[in-house]
Parts: sequence; structure tokens; C-alpha cells
Amino acid sequence: MSLHKVIANADEAVKAIQSGQTLLLGGFGLCGIPENCIAALVKKGVDQLTCISNNAGVDDFGIGLLLQTKQVKKMIASYVGENDEFERQLLSGELEVELIPQGTLATRCMAAGYGMPAIYTPAGVGTEVAEGKEVRNFNGKDYLLEYAFDADFAIVKAWKGDTKGNLIFKDTARNFNPLMAMAGKVTIAEVEHLVEAGSLDPNDIHTPGIYVDYIFQGVDYEKRIEKRTVRN
Repeated sequence: MSLHKVIANADEAVKAIQSGQTLLLGGFGLCGIPENCIAALVKKGVDQLTCISNNAGVDDFGIGLLLQTKQVKKMIASYVGENDEFERQLLSGELEVELIPQGTLATRCMAAGYGMPAIYTPAGVGTEVAEGKEVRNFNGKDYLLEYAFDADFAIVKAWKGDTKGNLIFKDTARNFNPLMAMAGKVTIAEVEHLVEAGSLDPNDIHTPGIYVDYIFQGVDYEKRIEKRTVRN
């Protein structure tokens, strides 16, 4: 891990990412997603990616941008219902998809961060999720064996971070981001506000800098609302 973690921008952040690699991408819906890094990956043109995320974004935002350019080979997610291009690629056989329960997705990230090779979970027992997987009984209840994620990079987005890589997530953006930040072999964090080390209250830090390899201050965040609902 480098002691000098601050880098200039998203292009520099993704320069080591190669075609065919596996990426963990933080966020929930369109909240807390690494917008700058996704745009940089589209620009770079790497393909055959395996993307692990709660969802696939929408057609013209988030991971949906990588789907539009057909840079994603496989999507591992728990919810994919807002993306027409995702549906088209799935039904045509262009895109490999693994759907897993949301809690299992989170716990497989946690296991990777903790250095655990696998977990046992009751979620998915007796369903298609369990096909081909080991089932073990503990105290009269069946559990599935699920392996920790093995991701080359984790890419997360935080509200505030310091030059040592300590991160604070804001509101709903504190979803999969902290778990994924622990789980990648290399973790990249883009932040809205980058401050000097020592500026953050240690009691407020959600992800310690030990997990973060590179950090940069992002720009031009759109923060789009996935489904805008207003009163009549």
C-alpha cells in the first residue's frame, strides 16, 4: 500500500484497471455511486469486465453507461429492474448475470474484507440461488456456502475523505460503500471533499484509511434521482 494516496483525478485512478478484471462498485440505486470513475472507465474503453454492485444503474447513468458501450461481460447484483439495456442484453444472451440476495451480497463483501474465504447463509436455500452450491445443516437449519468476493478493484464514493484515505459517507450513500472499500485488492475512493489528515473527527470515520489505496476529489457530481416522486 502506498503512503502517498492522493491522486489527481479519475483517469489516473483507473489507469491500472485492465480488460477482464473484476470490479466492486459502491452505491445503492443512483445514490453514492462513483460517477467520476465510471465515466473514466467508459472513456478508457476497457471491456470484458465483471461488475459487482447492488444494481446496474439506469440506461444513461451509473453502470448503465458501461452496459451501453458493452464493456461489461458479467453483472453480479441483487437488483436490476431499472435498466432496459440490461434487460435486452440479458435476454439476448450478451450479458452473463448472477442475481444474489442483497444481504448475501453485503456479507460476501464483508467476508472478503475480513479475510474470510466463505460464509454460510440461510438466504436462498431451496431456491434457484442454491443450485450447484453446498448446503450444510447447523442445529437443524440448512445454510448455503457462499464464497467471499475476489475482486481486483473496489471503487467507492464518499462525501468526505482525508489525505490518508479515511472516509466519511453521507446518509444513504453509507450502504455498500464501506463494505466494498474493505473488500478489493486495490481500493479507489473518490470524494466530494478532500481534506488534510487530522481534519476529520475519528469518531465520525466510517472507513479507516488502511483499506484505501488511492483517493481523489471528484468533480461535477450529478446526484441524479432514480425515481422522482412529487405531490399532485
